[in-house]
Amino acid sequence: MARANLLRQQGDDAGCIAELRALASTVGQDLPHLLQTIAEQFTSLGLHVEAEQCYVRALELQPADPATVYNHATALIAVGRLQEAEAAFDRVVELAPGDSDAWYNRSTLRKQTSQENHIEQIARQLSCLTPSAPAVVALSFALAKELEDLGEHAASFAALKRGAQARRRRLSYKVESDIETMAMLGEAFNAEFFARAHAGQEDQRPLFVVGLPRSGSTLVDRILSSHSAVASRGESTDLVMALMQTAGATKDRAELVKRSTHLDFPALGRRYCAHLLDSPALRCLDKTPSNFLYLGLIAAALPQARIIHIRRQPVDACYAIYKTLFRMGYPFSYDLQDLGRYWLAYDRLMAHWRRLLPADRFLEVHYEDLVANQEAVSRRLVMHAGLPWQDACLAFERNSQPSLTASAAQVRQPIYNSSVGLWRHYENELAPLVAVLREAGIALDQSTAGNPT
Repeated sequence: MARANLLRQQGDDAGCIAELRALASTVGQDLPHLLQTIAEQFTSLGLHVEAEQCYVRALELQPADPATVYNHATALIAVGRLQEAEAAFDRVVELAPGDSDAWYNRSTLRKQTSQENHIEQIARQLSCLTPSAPAVVALSFALAKELEDLGEHAASFAALKRGAQARRRRLSYKVESDIETMAMLGEAFNAEFFARAHAGQEDQRPLFVVGLPRSGSTLVDRILSSHSAVASRGESTDLVMALMQTAGATKDRAELVKRSTHLDFPALGRRYCAHLLDSPALRCLDKTPSNFLYLGLIAAALPQARIIHIRRQPVDACYAIYKTLFRMGYPFSYDLQDLGRYWLAYDRLMAHWRRLLPADRFLEVHYEDLVANQEAVSRRLVMHAGLPWQDACLAFERNSQPSLTASAAQVRQPIYNSSVGLWRHYENELAPLVAVLREAGIALDQSTAGNPT
């Protein structure tokens, strides 16, 4: 296992995968924990089918271990076997009722109905906890999800607010830090930077889909990866890791931003592209939402990379973020005013990139347009990727490529519009967020609300 880890650290993903496959084929029947470790590595490399197979073998050795059952459930989600995943989470809840993440993940796998839901069960579990118990967070988010599915909007938001506040109290996050960073990026990667000639890694494969989480990036990913020439890499840290390796140690964000405008851009591009495994695909799609921060670097280090920005009506976007319990990242998502202020900073930075990025490399689409005009917008996406049209892109729900995001269940369904304007059910509850946006002059009745000036 040590050799596989070393190869991964060196950026040799192909070598790491070969080592993991060899190791998996020789693991003895007395090493279920090693099988789990191998599966976790496969997952981090986006090889969810092989991860699921390892978890099956581990389960055969310890069928009543809740951690193994839980990990198998997450692998089942990634490969689209959602009914099996729900049954696995049922088993985790039975074996380890204190595992609140299992309760939450189970609630997200389908739309709950009045005949089949877990609302009373979740409420009973919550009633046994003190307000400061860590499990309150995930259970409250689970309860909110299931109540919203049943149209009980007031009760849903009350549960959601309870969970979000409990999560926010556990964080030392200050949104001002992210706002300052986005402002520094705009100042550093200015018109003068874009006017300079930058020699980067000449590779046509990179294709980035960026934006805020829960704004439609997974939908765009599934449409494009339904094309035979596109391979989805899902969400990864590869660009950030390549940046850190190229920039070297820095004392703080400000120094990193300053240094990043004078990097060895060919080296940065090579480090990123080293993770693009050999395949017949002409495009390798990276749908990490937060890569919107690094579009200046992408422009310089990967001069042939194509970028797609997916926007969404601001309150719908923020509410979708607010009601999602993220395992890591997005600490701004648990407070409505933090959300509003972060959205404004993101919008300003995207307006900056929009002005400076070459039009042939940057495409902006609106989630609402995609939902209302699926074929027309899908054709624009495929054309921007530099590929010929394929009808499979209209049937993305049949896409067999794995997906492990907060939208993993939704992307197995045909396109739907029930999330457009959903925030209107919560106008009173979302008032702190709406006030922040309106004060900045954002028009909330349209998805194309511009950048405040």
